[in-house]
Amino acid sequence: MAGHSKFKNIMHRKGAQDKKRSKIFSKLSREITVAAKMGGEDVDTNPRLRLAVANAKSQSMPKDNIERAIAKASGGDAENYDEMRYEGYGSGGVGVIVEALTDNRNRTASDVRTIFNKAGGNLGESGSVGFMFDRVGEITYPADVADADAMFEAALEAGADEVESDEDGHAIYTEASDLNAVVEALTEALGKEPENANLIWKPKEPIELDKDGAEKMMRLIDALEDNDDVQTVYGNYTIPENVLAELEAE
Repeated sequence: MAGHSKFKNIMHRKGAQDKKRSKIFSKLSREITVAAKMGGEDVDTNPRLRLAVANAKSQSMPKDNIERAIAKASGGDAENYDEMRYEGYGSGGVGVIVEALTDNRNRTASDVRTIFNKAGGNLGESGSVGFMFDRVGEITYPADVADADAMFEAALEAGADEVESDEDGHAIYTEASDLNAVVEALTEALGKEPENANLIWKPKEPIELDKDGAEKMMRLIDALEDNDDVQTVYGNYTIPENVLAELEAE
């Protein structure tokens, strides 16, 4: 296990989410409905649903919204969503993976391709950038839950593979198949549920971006995340602290 961090460079996501809460709720609801439809409406026996509900709660999604999303799975008006993954390149050769839940594959593929093209990137074939990432579980906690050493020990005992900690928080990584077990063990050990717990695409060798490249990637990712069908976006890039400071100062 490693214990040091580039935590806030892993994904550019939180700022956009803070500005688009209603859209985030819509996407969380869709994930809850799909999870319930696929694995049943009981959170105790459906690990994907349990994670989806926990993530919704971490975003302060109202209980009524969560219950409606679960109930919708068994309703006659429940849409049939396909889980899609798109792979492409952003500016500077950065690999990008886009995960979507869609009721119209053609529409979503066309929309995603257009977004890539407008941002100076291009949509590739399936598998074109997947080799640049590892499929792992990611669990995040705020920094005040525990110090870096205590989090490292707790994660090790819970069966995690890697921990990254800095002043912004803790990111714990697991084998994909171990995510639920590690979440449960950490929740018991720390006495608190994580902020988020998801299967993610973790970059193997992130590309360091300059200011121009960072701005282009942020525009691409924000445009993709703004699409109603897109659930999550991953890129194999990192932004140096000095570049982040420049961007935040503007």
